[in-house]
Amino acid sequence: MNQKKIVITGMGMITPVGHNTEDSWKALIAGRTGAAPISIFDTEGLPIQVAAEVKAFDPADRMPQKLCRETSRFQQFAYIAAKEALEDSKLIPEAGRTGVTMGTAMAGIAQAAQAQDKLSRSSRKEVSPRFTTMMLGNIAASQIAISLGIKGPSMTVSTACASGGDAIALAAECILRGEADSMVAAGSESILCPLMILSLSKSNVLAKREGDITGTSRPFDSQRNGFIIGEGGGALVLESEEHAQKRGAKIYGELAGWSNNMDGYHVVAPMPGAEGGIACIRGALKRAGILPEQVDYINAHGTGTIKGDYEDLEAVQGIFSDAAAPMSSIKGATGHMMGAGGPVEAAVCLLAMRDEILPPTINLETPDPMAKGFDLIPNHARGGHIDVAISNVFGFGGQNSCLVLKRYEK
Repeated sequence: MNQKKIVITGMGMITPVGHNTEDSWKALIAGRTGAAPISIFDTEGLPIQVAAEVKAFDPADRMPQKLCRETSRFQQFAYIAAKEALEDSKLIPEAGRTGVTMGTAMAGIAQAAQAQDKLSRSSRKEVSPRFTTMMLGNIAASQIAISLGIKGPSMTVSTACASGGDAIALAAECILRGEADSMVAAGSESILCPLMILSLSKSNVLAKREGDITGTSRPFDSQRNGFIIGEGGGALVLESEEHAQKRGAKIYGELAGWSNNMDGYHVVAPMPGAEGGIACIRGALKRAGILPEQVDYINAHGTGTIKGDYEDLEAVQGIFSDAAAPMSSIKGATGHMMGAGGPVEAAVCLLAMRDEILPPTINLETPDPMAKGFDLIPNHARGGHIDVAISNVFGFGGQNSCLVLKRYEK
């Protein structure tokens, strides 16, 4: 299919293993983890006390004081990642021709839970006038736009864990339709609060581990039993190739294909046989004009839940048979960052392409028998040339998202 190329010219992230892109990337390839005891609230009496927080985080280090007061934690992560991505790209937003898309699964749920808890405990029934805007998902995009001078198209998507990947696809569609020349595609999440820990632990999706907590998140390992909650933000700057070339931008790679679909099966459980995931990957590769054998690296969803990991493996096997490219999950390090996962993991694919280093799946000691034959890059990064990478994101509700990233050629 003949269409204009969409290229990536900037990236930004703040994660449990680094406060910017390069620090996060160095930590990931070094095999470091963000798993640690929760510190931002008292976990006494809670069934889960481990998560992957963004540690030593003071928004005032990266944002104006006024904006710090007006934003919730997930909005701050989105702003910081978007600002870094724009600075990295050296793009000056153009009136009406630069837009922003945003992906978040649960927006300000932690802010809402905190406000309700405070209200219930206090005799004075007062709520901050900023509560509503700090809770709303789209205000993250609004604060990015207001602060950074963006006045083009803007949409916020909430497709569970697929939100960040879908925000990138949506940004690309805006450029293809001629609605914008450049887009900031961001994803962010911060759901750490007792309410979410209690709910997710009741759903039996959160990991429980005795002993060394750094090994709590262990995708594809036979001893895995769930994911750990992660938080953070990620952002990419997308442009039409023509626009990027005209301003002499550096280009990390091409967003060659993308796809989104639904299992139409269950609100939590993945479809047996991963039919939805298979169709999603196939659709993204078809849009990109890429054959399965041309894929050099797969960034798996790989949360560490038993059913979820099986879906990952079945989806990849359904496309690549027994000839799958090397595949890894970074969630052993970052935890499950939900809406932030899409842009962070897409950026990881581009960085792996740039540096010719494949990031590892950490804490993978004894692979699940179903993973037999898969190259899951256990525990240690290794060198590898990448021309084409895919990033899979599968979420609650049967939401599937796949991105195809390609080495840029003029």
